[in-house]
Amino acid sequence: MGRTLKFKGGGLAAIVAIAGVVGLVAAPVAAAAGIKGPGDVLAAKWTPELATSGTDGSVETVRQFVPCGGSMYAVGRFTSVKQGSSVVTRNNAFSFSDTNGTITAWNPNVNGEVDSVALSADCSVAYLGGEFTSVGGSPASNIVAVSTVTGSVVPSFAATANKPVSTLVMSTGHLLVGGRFTSFNGSFAKKYMISVNPSTGKDDGYINLNISGNYVYTQQDGRKSGFNASQVYNTALSPDGSKLLAMGVFTSVGAQNRRQIFMLDLGASSATVDSWYSPEFNQNCHAVEPFWLQAASWSPDQSTVYIATTGYKPATDLDPYVMTGFNTGEPRGGLCDAAAAFPSTSSGSVLHQWVNYTGCDSLYSTAADANHVYIGGHERWADNPNGCDSPGSGNTAAPGMGGLDPVTGVLNYNPTRGRGQGASEMLRTGAGLWIGSDNAQNTSACAGEYQKMGICFLPNSEL
Repeated sequence: MGRTLKFKGGGLAAIVAIAGVVGLVAAPVAAAAGIKGPGDVLAAKWTPELATSGTDGSVETVRQFVPCGGSMYAVGRFTSVKQGSSVVTRNNAFSFSDTNGTITAWNPNVNGEVDSVALSADCSVAYLGGEFTSVGGSPASNIVAVSTVTGSVVPSFAATANKPVSTLVMSTGHLLVGGRFTSFNGSFAKKYMISVNPSTGKDDGYINLNISGNYVYTQQDGRKSGFNASQVYNTALSPDGSKLLAMGVFTSVGAQNRRQIFMLDLGASSATVDSWYSPEFNQNCHAVEPFWLQAASWSPDQSTVYIATTGYKPATDLDPYVMTGFNTGEPRGGLCDAAAAFPSTSSGSVLHQWVNYTGCDSLYSTAADANHVYIGGHERWADNPNGCDSPGSGNTAAPGMGGLDPVTGVLNYNPTRGRGQGASEMLRTGAGLWIGSDNAQNTSACAGEYQKMGICFLPNSEL
């Protein structure tokens, strides 16, 4: 996960007009007829939050949630958390009750950012990945297993990575690990993604993808693409656990041409690259954001893949006769700074079913249920194909988050949230929608409530 502003996928989205993008509190938004707006939705009051304000220029953030055994495990970059007036020190990982928000005693005490967490089937072990060297005073190189009871390092899990670990997924007895590492457990045989035994941390041979490549191009005004190191940055497991979407920087995966995203079939003995792909993923966005497809989610029936993107605007006009998006005064084109839906059909030529443009503001997260495709970032608008850093004709003000109709892609849920640097995590559970974000400049508003610094929960009754 990102380095510059610690957004998922590189953080480069914030370089584009960041002064005008980091909103502190969303302006009031009137709800369209039949759509729940900020006056109709209330976030749960009982959730914990980050205890720091960010007004000194530092930014803390929640990067991922994973529920297990009645507790919600939250990781990111932070130093203390609170519920009500009770403040406790927690460095980059903590857990709390997923029904009343009570912060538990679990305290691994990680000395660097934690970007991902996965839990063992019995919830007794938490696996942490990120950029760190010590956990609870014990040496740890970017990946570690810790007890969910004591918070202590599990010594039998002896994995190490030479560079940051960005994503962890537990799947059918395998711990799938993605990141920027080029060496794992001292071996250079598996770069950027590997499967390890959850007990030992050793390579179990389940993944052999030979991932390579990055994005090199010159955009329409002569500017060359910026730094983008090869990596697997984010993942999304299908509802039935049989497939995995992986987002990152690569041009070849399992001897198949892939850019921005690929789908894995999680078989009994090995994971293989699915034929699912779209030529639209080969398009380039602005040179400052070469990696733009940073998040994806699945429809509950697994028939559709939804994506959330950064990218600002296309690197070139996709059709020189129509003019589609390189200049900010043109209608938007491509998939930059947008949400989109694709069929999950195993075909190399799938095309988008719909695209909803923010108007040149980045999205970093997505989740879905039968009624809404939730999107989160630091966006100001939805339904905005005719604006770029401005509200074009037909736009809807939808700061910080929104819900889109799964069939049409049009905004159909608009609770709003304080934009900050952006919502980098969305998790739909059986109880509701969890949103992880940051505390930039005291950002705390979410769906009609304040004191939601970094953590917001919208129960089913509010969706």
